[in-house]
This record gives sequence, structure tokens and C-alpha cells, in this order.
Amino acid sequence: MKIKTKQNTLSKYISTVQKGISSKTTLPILSGILVEAYDDTLRLTGTDLELGVETKLDCEVIEEGKIVITSRIFGDIIRKLPNDEVTISTDENYNIHIICSNSEFNIQGHSAEEYPELPYIDEENSFSLPKDMLKNMIRQTVFATATEETRPILTGALLEIENNNLALVALDGYRLALKKSKAEYEDIKVVIPAKTLNEVNRILDEEEDNVNIKFTKNHILFDLGDTVINSRLLEGQFLNYRDIIREEYTSKVSVKTNDIKQSIERASLLAREGRNNLVKFEIKDKCMTITSNSEIGDVHEELAIELEGEDITIAFNSKYILDGLKVIDSDIINMNFISNVNPCIIKPVEDENYTYLVLPVRLAEVN
Repeated sequence: MKIKTKQNTLSKYISTVQKGISSKTTLPILSGILVEAYDDTLRLTGTDLELGVETKLDCEVIEEGKIVITSRIFGDIIRKLPNDEVTISTDENYNIHIICSNSEFNIQGHSAEEYPELPYIDEENSFSLPKDMLKNMIRQTVFATATEETRPILTGALLEIENNNLALVALDGYRLALKKSKAEYEDIKVVIPAKTLNEVNRILDEEEDNVNIKFTKNHILFDLGDTVINSRLLEGQFLNYRDIIREEYTSKVSVKTNDIKQSIERASLLAREGRNNLVKFEIKDKCMTITSNSEIGDVHEELAIELEGEDITIAFNSKYILDGLKVIDSDIINMNFISNVNPCIIKPVEDENYTYLVLPVRLAEVN
């Protein structure tokens, strides 16, 4: 194999494909990047068998071929080279020669024959979404997935299409994030690992075109143009999120999103010093009082609100409330309460397709 390409372009694409490589793999071949040269194209592949990233870039192919190069050292070398043309060549003993300007590296590679193939997914099982829509759906939900493996199904987000209504749902037992949209496709229900969605979100650019999403029973593929992300789906039954979101309420608060976010951020400065990041809301008439107590002191803030219904006193983990507020773009939110032991449902006034639900902390734990 022998190719020529630009250092800055190659470095960018290596960084992309490294997102599919785990540093903890027990299979040495998986710590490498599969490099394939053909038809003036350089294809790079990285996988940990759960997540695979494949990307392509234009280059001058002098001699076709393929090889596996250790990801870390390959990325470090290319990143440190001058911004100039890079020549990469290999020999029959899997030696790799990298030349750029006045720099020359010789490193050992591995046979590409042992590298696993990414699963093939048929084009027939696919639908498309605008890139900006998918990016926003992930941003507003994936943070609510579980991080602990005690319930593996909750470490992913449910992608569901029913009657052309698309939903992406994440929950971890303490909060739930739901973003809805439209998608013209037959009914499906799959659970995508949070790691996969985070990588898709990082790689997605701001171009106004579509992402083609393909899937099988066990895998899903996101075609982002030059880059393809292939992932194993999570197995198991996702919780029925519709039963968790209730429409009725006894108290409804309208408040400016930025005002309440900043008040909770200030209160959480002391909440972090106490137990469980606790903040307490006392809602009465046209005022919401936010308080937090810890061994080093206390904080008291008052916010102007509009209240429909009954007064209520309720407490929350400040982190869970803030996580939801940070991804809401609407200037005003509605907070619906049933009681101080039932979840609070937060809905942006300017976005009827987003719902954030957070469980309260029992007041006995606050006092």
C-alpha cells in the first residue's frame, strides 16, 4: 500500500474513527485502526465490537492495500507532523513508513485479515432525519440515561416510531427526558446505547442535510456522509414511559427558564456540600422560594412566578433539575406538580414536543 494525503485532513479523520476504539480491549487487533486504500479513497475503521466507526477521505492512492495500525501511536504521529503532504507506505512484512516534510517514521503494523468486519445492514430497513433534528433530540435526552449497569436497558435511549410519530426517550429511575418529532416509517422500537448516541452527536456537523438511519434486529447504523457509525442495540424490555408521564396536576407554575436555572445553580453551591444536592422549593401565590442548607451555611432565593392551583412545598436533587433546564431553549417553562411525592413535569412553553420529568426527594430527608 502507498498513499499521499494532507496531514491536517488525515489527523481529523483519525480522531473521528478513534471514537470507535476502546482502550480496555482484550483483543490486540481491536486497539488498531483498519486502513484500506483503493480508488483514490482512504477508508479508516475502528471498532470495539459494540460500536464501530468507519470514515472515508479522498487521497492519492499509488498502490492499493490494507493494514492495521495501532490507533494511539498512529494518531499521535500524524497529529504531531507538520501541516504538509504525508506519504504512507507498507511492505510485505507489515512495516509502515510515514514521511512528511523532514520527518520519517517506521512502525510495525498488523495483518488486516484478522480485523473483524462491521455488520452489513440492508438499505431497505432505513429512514432519514434532518441532522439538526437528530442532534437536538440526542442533546435533550441522552443525559438522562443510566450510568450504572444494574439495569443495562436503561443505559440506552428508546427510539420509537408509532403512526409516523417519532420519540427518543431516556430515563434512569430518577428523571425522564422525552423528545418527539415526525418520521415517515413503519412502527419500530429499538434501544440505542448512550455511548453510541453521544458519538453520533459529536460527529454530526451543522450541514442542512439528512442522516440515513438503518437497522436490523440487533444493530443500528447512522450514515453521516463521509462517516458511518454502526452499533449493537441493547436487548430487553424498555419501561413503558407513557405510564410515567401524567397529564393532570394540582399546581402549575410558569417561570422564566434562565431565572430559575441561575437561582438553582447558586443554591446548588451549598447543596453540593450537603446531602444529595438537595434544594427545596416553597411555592405560594406569585413567589417561588428556593432554599438549601448545609453544614457550612444556607441560601435563600425568591423568584417571581405565575401559579395556577394550590401552594406546594417540594424538594429535588439540584443536579437532576439543572440537567433538564440546561437543554431547554424556551424562555419560559411550565412546571406541573401533583404533590410533593409525585414527579414534577417540566415542559417548555415554546416546544410542545419536549417533556422532562424529575422525581422529588421526600421532605423528611431535607429537614
